[in-house]
This record gives sequence, C-alpha cells and structure tokens, in this order.
Amino acid sequence: MKNVEVTSVEYKDKEVLRQLMEFYVYDFSEMEDLDVNAHGRFGYKYFDHYWTEADRYPYFILADGKHAGFVLVNKHGILKEECFSIAEFFVMRKYRRHGIGETAVREVFDRHRGVWEVGEIKNNVGAQAFWRKVIHRYTDGHYQEHWLDDDRWHGPIQTFNNLKEAE
Repeated sequence: MKNVEVTSVEYKDKEVLRQLMEFYVYDFSEMEDLDVNAHGRFGYKYFDHYWTEADRYPYFILADGKHAGFVLVNKHGILKEECFSIAEFFVMRKYRRHGIGETAVREVFDRHRGVWEVGEIKNNVGAQAFWRKVIHRYTDGHYQEHWLDDDRWHGPIQTFNNLKEAE
C-alpha cells in the first residue's frame, strides 16, 4: 500500500478540490442522470460552505504525496441532525482497491469522535459494499444499517458511535 495522508483543505487550495469534485460528480452522472451546466461544469451546491460554515470539514486524500481523492465531513445528518456525516467521499480510479480509501476513512473517523452516519444512494451498490466492509471492520461489527426511501434519502445509511473507542 502507498503512504496515505489525510490533510485539511486550506482555502488557498480550494480550486484543487473543486477540480477533484468535478471528477467525482462525473462518476455519479451515470447513476443520477446529471448534466453539466452552461459552463461545462457539474458544480456542487455546498462547495463554498466548507469555508464559510462551522461543522464542515474538507480533506484531501494523498497517496505518496499526490492527490488521490477527498472526503467532505459535516454535521448535517439525515437520521439525526447533530452527528458527523460523510457528505462526499471520492478516490480516483487509479487509487482504488489499494486500501487507500479505507485508510483515509479510518483516519477521518478517528479525528471526529461521536455519532456517525454514512449514507449511499440506492443505485451505488459499489459504494454500499465499500462502506459496509469498512464500517464493519472499523467498528468490529458494532453498527446499524437503516434503509430510507423518502424525501430525505433513497438508500442505506450506516450509523455508529466511535466516542468510546477513544477512551
């Protein structure tokens, strides 16, 4: 496995994240029927909020010092408003299936102790398998999965509490 590092995205580097976000949304375009706007970009509605609102945490995933993806964490859960949530998670194709995503996720979970929600859209079965495996390993099987299909969410949501893990 490569050397994996998770670093906060500084304001001066937000355009790098914006570009990675385009790759991420492009991957989703086939599952969510998304199109680019008049400027040829997908965009991301909450992008600037990660530097203007509290309780939002943007991270780069670096593999051997190179940008391999990102993680966006916030405290806007679906089932429970006040919890940590993986808002967006992306590992570029070149870096997938090398343990980089799991290593990065474990570090992010360890940085933020408390109640967590991780949801996947119902059409993204690959993401569902990834998150079930990673969360099962991280929590030693101590998590719950809920399935929603309403105006809040369409798909599974895994929940767990890692607060006691730090003690």
